[in-house]
Amino acid sequence: MHRERISDDVYVFTSGMYAQVTASAIVTSAGAVVIDTLPFPGETRQVIEFIERRAPVKYVIYTHYHADHTYGGYLFRNAQFIAHALCRDLLINRGEAGLKLARAQNPSLAEVQLRLPDLIFTGEMSLRLGGKTFVLTHSPGHTPDGIIVYIREDKILFAADTVMPVPYIVDGDAPTMLRSLQVLKSMALENVVQGHGEIILRGEINETINSSINYLNKMQTAVVNSITANQSRDDMLREYDIESCGKTRIALNGLVQQLHAANLIATYDRLSTDKSKLAALKPRSAAAAPAQSVGKSKSAKAEKKPVKSANKPAKPKKSLSKAAGE
Repeated sequence: MHRERISDDVYVFTSGMYAQVTASAIVTSAGAVVIDTLPFPGETRQVIEFIERRAPVKYVIYTHYHADHTYGGYLFRNAQFIAHALCRDLLINRGEAGLKLARAQNPSLAEVQLRLPDLIFTGEMSLRLGGKTFVLTHSPGHTPDGIIVYIREDKILFAADTVMPVPYIVDGDAPTMLRSLQVLKSMALENVVQGHGEIILRGEINETINSSINYLNKMQTAVVNSITANQSRDDMLREYDIESCGKTRIALNGLVQQLHAANLIATYDRLSTDKSKLAALKPRSAAAAPAQSVGKSKSAKAEKKPVKSANKPAKPKKSLSKAAGE
């Protein structure tokens, strides 16, 4: 696990065991606020030990219900938990089945218990503690229940999985994620803490958000072009790699390639069964990205080269159940 201090008494912990997922702690004179947990008990215990040497943990905020952000919650014995109302519903309706499967796949999760939120909200909520103001705002797209957390005094945004090295919308959808990303562009920010990966500094924030918006638009365009050309999902995956949609393949130790492929498949399946959404995207896709501007040529005679095995993405060191979320 990697620990980084990004401001006075603001710490970010990055897992060395799963997909560079992050948890954060803000230590104040009145106690600490923790934003998300790490999925494996050993790493979360290290986080707790570090924080409690400085202050008791008063609140834990879940940014969304996925396993890699919530499985460490049960280790915070005396804190109050805060989340969006949908987060509580999703943990109840999906969490137990996902955890049962995860335990079967990974013995290190045997002791994990689901910890449900105590305080829930919709829309926006403010929390004041030890001279710091935490603004919690609904930010769906990655998941229906996603939130972001903004520290007003420090201008630090804990964006969770609204900001990742590549947007991941399998449990959400691209149009909703695009709206959430647009909201971030109007905020005054010094740092952005991603749900996975490195901290984004002030000079990189606009470029990073614009890159994600560009990716989602190109990814949707690629899917529309594939469906229009009657391509199979496999042909689409071969034709539109992550770089053709504007993102590097090396982030998160190559895991972004898997996330991109999953985005393509989920979007393909949705648009194939929802003709109204497909029709709404067609004019924009044609105007924004002519056939030759995304991926390779769409000529029916064009040769489709196989994906080289050397470009296969690296897998995380540890796995969590797919049912539990990413």
